[in-house]
Amino acid sequence: MTDRTVSRRALARRYLSAWIGFSAGGRFSQALATAVLLFAFGQPAVHAMVGTAGSWAALATLVVLAGLSLLGQRYRIEWHGVLPLSLLAFVGFCALSVLWSQYSWVALRGFASTVCFVGLGLYLALGRDLVQVIRAAGDAFRILLVVALGLEVLSGLVLDVPFPAFGIRGDIAYGGPIQGVGGTRNFMGFVAAVALVTFVVEFLTRSVTTWRAVASTALAVIALMLVQSPITGIAMIALAVTALALWSLRHARPATRPVVNAVLGAVVLGMATLGLALRHRVLAEIGAAGGTATRLGLWEQIRVLGAQFPMQGWGWVGTWPSEAVFPFTTLVDPAGARFTSGLNAFVDAYLQIGLAGTLLLAVAAGLAFARAWVTATTFPGVAYVWPAAVLVLLGVTSTAESYLLHGAGLMLFTTVIVVAARRRSWRRHLPRDQG
Repeated sequence: MTDRTVSRRALARRYLSAWIGFSAGGRFSQALATAVLLFAFGQPAVHAMVGTAGSWAALATLVVLAGLSLLGQRYRIEWHGVLPLSLLAFVGFCALSVLWSQYSWVALRGFASTVCFVGLGLYLALGRDLVQVIRAAGDAFRILLVVALGLEVLSGLVLDVPFPAFGIRGDIAYGGPIQGVGGTRNFMGFVAAVALVTFVVEFLTRSVTTWRAVASTALAVIALMLVQSPITGIAMIALAVTALALWSLRHARPATRPVVNAVLGAVVLGMATLGLALRHRVLAEIGAAGGTATRLGLWEQIRVLGAQFPMQGWGWVGTWPSEAVFPFTTLVDPAGARFTSGLNAFVDAYLQIGLAGTLLLAVAAGLAFARAWVTATTFPGVAYVWPAAVLVLLGVTSTAESYLLHGAGLMLFTTVIVVAARRRSWRRHLPRDQG
């Protein structure tokens, strides 16, 4: 080995060390967190602009930058008892499902995407504290909402032509529905709902000025009104009930919180039972009856297919592939168009990873909500209301969409489950390895 080769390697190590140190800095980490959230929630628009290859390149770049940033912060990150075993078990089972899948390459690609978004969620939870995550999310959602409403105004009012590449039909002149940067009104509604929660918590934590909080909240409310999504409407009702419950519990005395929790649980259970009994009338009132019939037909098809591999499923793919892959090619709507997801996170999971994987997902979600709820109702910091509210939105939306299994939904779920585990994981009390 020549002296020139040695000097080049030393120089490369020096540059790499300098970059790692720079990427661990506060400003870079905050900007990267904002970019991660922008990409995840704006992925449909990114895919429309740069295609599949460009989306994968952007995702890989963000994962590498996030990894370098975490590497630079490794000495100040608290790892002890933080990573939830339930999340690790779920991701591990998804990895195993690639082995028995009949579409191994597609499954491997889907699992790679899953690992990338889980990794980005871990970066947000470990590389930033909760207030910084909320602030980064607020900045990202402000950009997304301005761009979404701007595109809708350009399409529906200025040019009066649809933008098919973005899924925008230009219906803003008629009061909606709008699709914005989400590709569909349901995903745009999900973006606006999470944005509204983020802006309110930003205001409560005094992370932004009052005028910015008011303007941001107004943007989110306008978007929610224009999406005209029944699913989003139900999610907002659940969010309002959650907000009232959290306010009551945070202001209750510690001795009375179990009683208040029991009363709230009984009320929620009663409302859910009543809603289930009157579901046909409720769905007809909010204009979701037709969509529900379509979903029920799809779920029946999935039940028949899932019965062939009830425990292990057909194999993990995350987002359904666009290629001609069985059994996804057989799942079509009455008009003959292929479905792009199972339209329910847990039904979708049952098809891909069977009953075993679905139970792991349910356990992870249940533990995450329990930890987030206890933390939100007992911990003084207002910021801890954000994970609980986000999980409620994810949970309600997951009954009609599969966002929890891929992309922004999976990343957000990973972030909040790790944030909740940081305060409530039983493994935090285990003795540390002194070796």
